[in-house]
Amino acid sequence: MAATIETAVGMRNMLQFMKLIGQLKRVPRTGWVYRNVKKPESVSDHMYRMAMMSLTITDPTVDKDRCIKLALVHDMAECIVGDIAPSDNISKAEKHRREEEAMKHLSALLPEGLKKEIYGLWEEYETQSSPEARLVKEFDLLEMILQAHEYEELEGTPGRLQEFFDSTTGRFHHPDVLQLLSSLNEERGCKLTKTDETKNHGHSQTTGASPSQPRKT
Repeated sequence: MAATIETAVGMRNMLQFMKLIGQLKRVPRTGWVYRNVKKPESVSDHMYRMAMMSLTITDPTVDKDRCIKLALVHDMAECIVGDIAPSDNISKAEKHRREEEAMKHLSALLPEGLKKEIYGLWEEYETQSSPEARLVKEFDLLEMILQAHEYEELEGTPGRLQEFFDSTTGRFHHPDVLQLLSSLNEERGCKLTKTDETKNHGHSQTTGASPSQPRKT
């Protein structure tokens, strides 16, 4: 009887855990909200693509499974505390305190082994104490600017979200990430160039002048 009661309590706690992390599907990424992006992605959207980046990494020296787990756990606390952005004027120490409290609450709903694993993964990411944690942090930044690029494409506003790209300068180091970054910058650079050319062409038509033929006065 005692074992049956314990199992029932464990399943109720697991259900509560699943409902809590389900909130991540409804927590929008604050940076996009503050920039008035229509239908901004959720935190779980962001973490899913990070997990896919982890799955597709080609570096044989990296523990791919650990990277996937880190990607899935790193923002888990936001189902309780929300997505706290730098512009919210909340100190790093206070942000960490809130998220630590949330992670303790979340992990306490799980069986002992899972509790230690998930909380440990979150701590590992927070302290950047492993090569996998540092790589997943690069994925976090890369996913952000890839999303920024996609929003610029969807809106037809190349360059509008440049500040997100600027915030990542010098923060990428892994060769695979640098290759993806190079491809992204190349694609984005081409689109920015085409936009500038279109604007210049439109300006020439408006003024009635061309680069080789100055406007008559």
